[in-house]
Amino acid sequence: MAVIGIADGSKPPLLAIGEAKWNDTMGAAHIERLRHIRDLITLAGRYDATSARLVCFSGAGFNDKARAIAEADPGVRLVDLAALYGQV
Repeated sequence: MAVIGIADGSKPPLLAIGEAKWNDTMGAAHIERLRHIRDLITLAGRYDATSARLVCFSGAGFNDKARAIAEADPGVRLVDLAALYGQV
């Protein structure tokens, strides 16, 4: 998933990149992969990805390492079923 904003004469901002899994518990490796992708996009120079949020959607939830990363980094968002369906 990628969310691109409207450019104001410069590079379009990449607002968020994410990944969704239904049956897999997501962990730190998923977040690190998104960080790597954000770095590659930044290096490519087409988009301004420096402030892109990293978003993980999971039907099975998240492990403790992923939750710790999200708690420490406001640029990482974890969305489980309860959050997706407005139950939090």
